[in-house]
Amino acid sequence: MNNNLLTFLLLFGAGAFTIVGAVMDWNWFMNSRRARFFVAIFGRMGARIFYVLLGLFIIGMAGIIYLGGN
Repeated sequence: MNNNLLTFLLLFGAGAFTIVGAVMDWNWFMNSRRARFFVAIFGRMGARIFYVLLGLFIIGMAGIIYLGGN
């Protein structure tokens, strides 16, 4: 498997997982040690929005890496 394809799939999966966790408002996702930091700063809804944007950014980077590779 091409390294760019593997990187794309891993990053796409991570981004999609992040978006789904935020949209579905999974308690175990939003109560994780790292997410609690953003919940404390932005509130629960703000943290969910942050994680959706982060997921979109990760998916965008996956596409750039995949399309930009040789």
